[in-house]
Amino acid sequence: MFDNLTARLSQTAATLRGRGRITDENIAETLREVRMALLEADVALPVVKRFIEAVRARAIGADVQQSLTPGQVFVGILHAELVALMGGAAAGFTLRAQPPFVVLLAGLQGAGKTTTAAKLARWLIDAQKKRVLLVSTDVRRPAAILQLERLAAQVGAGFHAADPGMPPAQIAAEALAQAKRELADVLIVDTAGRLHVDQALMDEVRDIDRAIGAHERLFVVDAMAGQDAVNAASAFGAALELTGVILTKADGDARGGVALSVREVTGKPIVFVGTGEKTEALEPFDPERMATRILGMGDVVALVQQVQKQVDTDEAQRLAKKVAQGKGFDFNDLRSQLEQLLKMGGLAAVMDKLPAHLARGAANAPADRDVRRQIAIINSMTRRERRHPAVIDGSRRRRIAGGAGVQVQDVNRLLKQFQEMQRMMKSMKGGRLQRLLGGLKGGRPPGFL
Repeated sequence: MFDNLTARLSQTAATLRGRGRITDENIAETLREVRMALLEADVALPVVKRFIEAVRARAIGADVQQSLTPGQVFVGILHAELVALMGGAAAGFTLRAQPPFVVLLAGLQGAGKTTTAAKLARWLIDAQKKRVLLVSTDVRRPAAILQLERLAAQVGAGFHAADPGMPPAQIAAEALAQAKRELADVLIVDTAGRLHVDQALMDEVRDIDRAIGAHERLFVVDAMAGQDAVNAASAFGAALELTGVILTKADGDARGGVALSVREVTGKPIVFVGTGEKTEALEPFDPERMATRILGMGDVVALVQQVQKQVDTDEAQRLAKKVAQGKGFDFNDLRSQLEQLLKMGGLAAVMDKLPAHLARGAANAPADRDVRRQIAIINSMTRRERRHPAVIDGSRRRRIAGGAGVQVQDVNRLLKQFQEMQRMMKSMKGGRLQRLLGGLKGGRPPGFL
């Protein structure tokens, strides 16, 4: 997300390097570049105009401290105004009412409401330790009801099964009654979508809201929908008293303009961002950290949190001890590391949180499909071959390639990479690895020395 905008803003800030002071003259061209970068990112024109004027007002004549350059000062101003544009301090998501706490999800068809309902349920179950009940009121699409029922089972949430012939508002009311009977902490109501905003959709959503008295009314918007998403946000905001926004499919949009527009258009905070297809791919939205990512500074905090949550620390510590004791690094160890990388969403998800200069340095890293191919090659080996790679000769390489459905050259390439990793692991014996183990005991995630 924000790939194009990040590249443009980084180049723009660089044009101020070497200047002694930010002035009206030398910032005029810079602001024109910022304006073009935002418009190319599909940010709504009124939002761009207000943002540019806010940056200009702060930048003209800004003091440049001796330890800073004009470019650094300008980046600081951009960061502060981006944070303000996206809502200032993180809004958070607190269950501040007597249970069951009712969350209503609204939005257009295809925005990802059903998947988002399951993701939100999983976040509430895992992070907040809440009992969650899900219900779908999309009576026009029985497949949507079945999809949510299956997702509820997958994430460990309850599900209210209803007759599709009933009015949506009645289904929601009966789900609320079930939530009270079963002492659920949260009821999440997934509503029907439309291909476009119409009066029938708005009336139905309002009827459901009146029937259940939702505490949170969240607008689910597709980050890749561009200006259509902004228009839909405005229409829903006028028809329903929204309390917040969930931005979906953020991992598939290189522009990111919707994230910068929807807060300004609706006047409501973005509370969550969907960052992938898996049910765990939902993050609380933090404007300050998002602004940092937009400016190419990465989001190391999010990366550390992801590592702490998804990386098997015991496995990392076992591998570190094994190498420290001089025991060989084998293909079982490599497979474990590759599988943990995929659990974190793959290389693309990790690189998205790295500062821009580090992400560029990792541009030649293997793609996720290559990682899966490497795992398939390792799985095609025998137990002896994984533990003792030296026995893999020409005939074994051909058998491994056939079993994995790849070329012998792919096996040769992996073996060469593995030998290089073995040499690196041998060089880590002693002091460096002991510091790593100390870091693991101190609670830091593996890899952060």
